[in-house]
Order: sequence, then C-alpha cells, then structure tokens
Amino acid sequence: MLILGLETSCDETGVALYDTERGLLAEVLHSQVDLHAVYGGVVPEIASRDHLRRLLPLIQQVLDDAGVVRPDAIAYTAGPGLVGALMVGAGMANGLGLSWGCPVIPVHHMEGHLLAPMLEDDPPTYPFLALLVSGGHTLLVWVPTLGAYEILGTTLDDAVGEAFDKTAKLLGLGYPGGPALAALAENGDSAAWPLPRPMIHRDGFDFSFSGLKTAVMLKVREAEERGILEESRADLAASFQKAVVDTLAKRTLKAARHKDAARLVVAGGVGANRMLRDELTRQFSGQVFYPRLRFCTDNGAMIAVAGALRLADGGEPANIQARARWSLESLAEPAALKQSEET
Repeated sequence: MLILGLETSCDETGVALYDTERGLLAEVLHSQVDLHAVYGGVVPEIASRDHLRRLLPLIQQVLDDAGVVRPDAIAYTAGPGLVGALMVGAGMANGLGLSWGCPVIPVHHMEGHLLAPMLEDDPPTYPFLALLVSGGHTLLVWVPTLGAYEILGTTLDDAVGEAFDKTAKLLGLGYPGGPALAALAENGDSAAWPLPRPMIHRDGFDFSFSGLKTAVMLKVREAEERGILEESRADLAASFQKAVVDTLAKRTLKAARHKDAARLVVAGGVGANRMLRDELTRQFSGQVFYPRLRFCTDNGAMIAVAGALRLADGGEPANIQARARWSLESLAEPAALKQSEET
C-alpha cells in the first residue's frame, strides 16, 4: 500500500510517500522560517496561505520523484496545531481522496512524532517510554502498544521548544531561536551562570520551564547592568541549555525507572539537540531510539508512516477534521490490532 502523508500543522509544509513494504519512497519539506522571521514568530494567517500555495505542487513533486500516479491512501495531520493551517491539509487530503477514490486517514501530530523512529532501519519495539519535546509540547508517554498512550508527565506552562525560542530572543538571537541558541552554547561555559533545574525534586513527572526562563531574564539584566552581556551571551546560552537538558534527563530517567522501561524514544524538534541526545544515551541503561535529524522537526514522512500503521481503521473522504487541541490519550488502538489481540 502506498500512503501519501501531508503535514501542515504549523509553519512547515511536509509531503511524503510511504510504501508499507519498501518504506519511504520520496519526501519533501518546505519551511516558512523566512516568512515568519521578520515577526519573531509564526503568524497563523501567513502560515495558512503559504500552505495553500505550496501543498499541491509539493504533492506532485513527491509523486513524480517516486514515479507514482496516485497513492492508495492519504494521511494528513488533523491536529493539534493551528486550525487554519490544519484546514488546508485536511481540505486537500479529502479533496484528493474524493478525486482518487481512496481512503483518507486523520493523524494526530504527536503520534506522528512518536512513530517517526519507525522510519529507521532499527525501529523500537513495544513497549517503550517516549519523550516528545517540541515547540508546542513536552510529554512523557508510556507506550505499551500502538494507540495505547499513557501520559505520565507534561509541561505545566511553556513547552521546552518555546522556552528555547524565548530565551534565544532574550539573548538577541534570530527566529527560530532553538538551533541558534544551541549553536551559541557550544562556545560557552555551562557552569558560568547558576540556573535552577525546575521540579526535579517534585513528585510525579511533570515539567515547568517558565521559572527557568524568568531566571535567565534576570541573569541577562544582571549582565547588562555589569556591562558584560555581549561577552556573556554564549555562557548564558550554555547555562540555559544545560539546565534544560538536566531537567529533561532527570525526569525522563525517573519515569523510566517507574515503568521499568527497557526502551526510550526521543522525538520532536528538541529531540535533535545534541547535548540532550548525548546525555540520555549516556545515562539510560536500555536502548535509546531517535529519528534522523530531518525527521525530528515536522515532516510528511512521520504522518505517512503513522497513517500506514492506522490504515486498518479505514477512513473516508469528505470527513474533514482539524483540531487545535487533541489529547494523545484519546486515541484508540487500530481496529486490526484489537482484532488480533481478541483472537
């Protein structure tokens, strides 16, 4: 079965074609970073209009690259995300589904991230613990099988990627700030500025990053008052990044011990952070699985593979779904998986 995956949840237009036997055949990603950089963040209306302009040509490009006339099914991101941007992908998927007479499968964006390591040659097996870290989400999820998700911890305020971007803005870096901050941190001393590790001694597995962001703001003001901000920017970036990584690692390892997890999946945009990868690989006693760097950010390939795994649930055209908020725990196991368990 050939699955066309469409991702339009925020500011990246992703299209991919996945074969259930041969794997990923073709994929393309268009980033809107340049459009939004002047505003210092994503402007929803601009994002929607650019998706509308880019999506159909990118679909044709992927089909041409794979030498395919049309797919057997279409998977699209139905949420969570920006409603206008989601509607573009949902409308396109359902329109093409009607035209081609093929099933259309709505996919949860975070399930796509969670399943992105399934694109690799050595994918994880169930059960596993997943750390999903991005601009909009910070989640610790226990995954006994596909579609059965238990959220152990989430952020009480800012998502970790949002904290990276806001701290980068405090340091005068451009948008998106996360990669720029990580690059700057490579030249800094992570012990130069003492910063808190939020909630690491609290019960449970939740996160909080707003206090850390405030602590950085106070350190930036202190550096300005002392006239040393310019030479301290790299140290501040390194100190912030180390505080975040320490926090993520400690809470994740605590959850892994709680569930006696032998496998850990790390996905989402912040999952590309090299320090985070190194720290979790070093400290976790079991296997750690990451998507390729290009599949950490939003992309069509993760939506295509998630759609392929949910293909047994079918799907119908003209059933457009676009949800700004959508709990991962509300998803169910695919119908075929339930039937196999019952038999």
